[in-house]
Amino acid sequence: MARTKRDRRSYSAGEWGRNRVRVFPDPKTGLFQVEWREDGRRLTRSLKHRDWRRAKRQADEFAAGFVGPELNGRKDGEPEPLTLERLFDIYGDEVTPTKAPASQRYDQATMAMFLRLFGRDRRANTLSQRDWDRFIRARRAGKAGRSGRPAANRTIQQDLKLLLAILNWAARSRDEEGSLLLESNPLRGLKTPTEKNPTRVLLTDAEYQALLRASEAMDWRFRVALVIAHETGHRIGAIRQLRWSDIDMEARIIRWRAENEKTGYEHRTPVTDEVLAVLEEARMQNPKGGNSPVMPAPKATSQCLDRSRVGVWWDKAQKLAGLEPRRGRGWHSLRRKFASDLMDQPLKVLCELGGWKTAQTVLQCYQRADEDRLRKALQDRRRVSIPAN
Repeated sequence: MARTKRDRRSYSAGEWGRNRVRVFPDPKTGLFQVEWREDGRRLTRSLKHRDWRRAKRQADEFAAGFVGPELNGRKDGEPEPLTLERLFDIYGDEVTPTKAPASQRYDQATMAMFLRLFGRDRRANTLSQRDWDRFIRARRAGKAGRSGRPAANRTIQQDLKLLLAILNWAARSRDEEGSLLLESNPLRGLKTPTEKNPTRVLLTDAEYQALLRASEAMDWRFRVALVIAHETGHRIGAIRQLRWSDIDMEARIIRWRAENEKTGYEHRTPVTDEVLAVLEEARMQNPKGGNSPVMPAPKATSQCLDRSRVGVWWDKAQKLAGLEPRRGRGWHSLRRKFASDLMDQPLKVLCELGGWKTAQTVLQCYQRADEDRLRKALQDRRRVSIPAN
């Protein structure tokens, strides 16, 4: 009977006194070691890799007598095939932990989805255009994700970009023997589906004022979040996780932590009088200070607001404001409004204020010129005299 310790520090297979085998990581190198007894002596040998699943399988094969102490059931020099399960395990252990918590959860869920569709034992280097197209069809039909709901092109594009990133990483990374995990990305050059007319709603000034009036009848946290979102242009995920240690009221600066930013970009921005005013309101409601949340959860004051609650509050505010529900008009529409309101500013300045890493993202996804701005541009255009006939 085999067992695994909860902390995954070791794995044992076989029976005590007969064929007991244990694998565990070397504390210095991280390479897995195998330990067994032979003629009363305890012997240890390095497996020369950090692949947890592979180490467990080798322990099982050794304990069952399928392989000897060399733990190699293949011909000498024949590398172990890189299956999708093995690749995702390595990526999940080495790369995913470096990402923000939300990105980590997305990585795990998406990799599990690919394994369900392609199979755990599928060799990574055999993926092809047919698999690419099959995933797109399954995702659109709602047959790939656990929710069973059809996915839009934007979502499918995000999923496939993760797969491409993993394969590209494998094509640049080497194992302990110095061999590339993957000789090349088999899906390189394939095009992801795109939205022809993506829904990117920009909140208007009138709608914002209506939401502000509605906020007076709602929880104080909603008004604070609404004003900060409008005045700073930041994502609601970063705003709801602000703590008093991130706020410098005297210097009029907010620190945006990397772990709360989708891009992992830590930065500081100055704030307006409107932001300072709502922060003063928040301090009166929640005077704890220190590292406590600026907007604590109603029932757990040591924790920040959760994502679902701010979404519910937004829907409620829209109803109170008399705004007809519209797909895409959510917290992110305030971020688009911020980018469009500051269209006359240099892109470098706008990126720093809103926390964007690249100007291209702002131009493609956030800024939108309204009709008044277009008319003004035409009026300001230099006129060329047209000679009379």
